[in-house]
Amino acid sequence: MRQQAPGAAAPHDTEAEAQFLARLGERLRTLRMRRGTTQGDLSRRSGVSLRYIVQLEAGSGNISVLLLRRVALALGVAAEELISAGAEQPVERVLLDQFLGRLAPHELTEARDLLAHRFRRPEAASRLGRIALIGLRGAGKSSLGRLLAAARGVPFLELDQEVEREGRMELRDIFETVGQDGFRRLERAALERLVGSGQAAVIATGGGLVAAAPSFELLLDTCFTVWVRAAPEEHMRRVLAQGDTRPMRDNRRAMDDLRAILASREALYAKADVALDTSGRTPEESLAELLALLPRG
Repeated sequence: MRQQAPGAAAPHDTEAEAQFLARLGERLRTLRMRRGTTQGDLSRRSGVSLRYIVQLEAGSGNISVLLLRRVALALGVAAEELISAGAEQPVERVLLDQFLGRLAPHELTEARDLLAHRFRRPEAASRLGRIALIGLRGAGKSSLGRLLAAARGVPFLELDQEVEREGRMELRDIFETVGQDGFRRLERAALERLVGSGQAAVIATGGGLVAAAPSFELLLDTCFTVWVRAAPEEHMRRVLAQGDTRPMRDNRRAMDDLRAILASREALYAKADVALDTSGRTPEESLAELLALLPRG
């Protein structure tokens, strides 16, 4: 297998880029016509040249982010609506986004809970039988997960290993072959397979799964989730104890980076059903506390 040199830029997919520009042009033209705005009007209101607007709608224009932002503001939409890789949203989705946009954070939480309860997947019926452990590496998910699975008499599964089964290669080769996006697709497929089986299990997930919204939403809906957390220093100590010295290659910034990762994911991890702090505890002590937190039956 040909490996990419460290630090080398990923090869460009010119066909995908052309398709992206074509979708951008179609979306821009649809939004402009929906508002009854001519290309000339849009040019004057945005301050972007008419030539740029014409090229952009034709799918041949490569416009800067700031100019694209001007065009979006002139149309009264968010820039991400223009550059979204998916198909145009149906009207009901657009109206729903507007409705949710006026809710306060605590109201959004309530709205999501109501929708999740009303429109749960069929797999959610066996939700309490599957315990999913989320959290950053070094929190103790694997050690705790094995003990919990043994205590409950169910299989212990590590999602990364299931991804390797799905892709029929090791994680390193998956990332080298299909990249981060490909890994996330395999991760989603592995998770769908596990929850679709209806089997009771304890599942230890990768630390970054919470940043993949489709997979994280599926996990929350179909598994009882536990945020296994620890102090940053404890995370670092445990990772080093596993023989991984990579975090200390830049010792000066390692802890700062770790704290930044934890801070950026905290609101996501906090969506778990329960949280368990394993700092200063043995796996057996953490297991006793976790068993008291889990639903009975």
